[in-house]
Amino acid sequence: MNEDALNLSIRKFLKEFGVTAQREIERAVQRGLADGTLRGDERIPVRATLTLQGLVRDYHVDAEIVLKQP
Repeated sequence: MNEDALNLSIRKFLKEFGVTAQREIERAVQRGLADGTLRGDERIPVRATLTLQGLVRDYHVDAEIVLKQP
């Protein structure tokens, strides 16, 4: 195994996921605000799930998206 190749692949995956996930969250929040589903002061639970075929099954990271700071 080449540690550098592994590290680079992981970083590329995380960058792609992070950028794409942020874009999707922003779009969903904007839609929710536009259609009245959201007021703009919510704390929205969010979950990301990682699956690594044959190695990791359903690793979850849970957090909150905060729309308004106190």
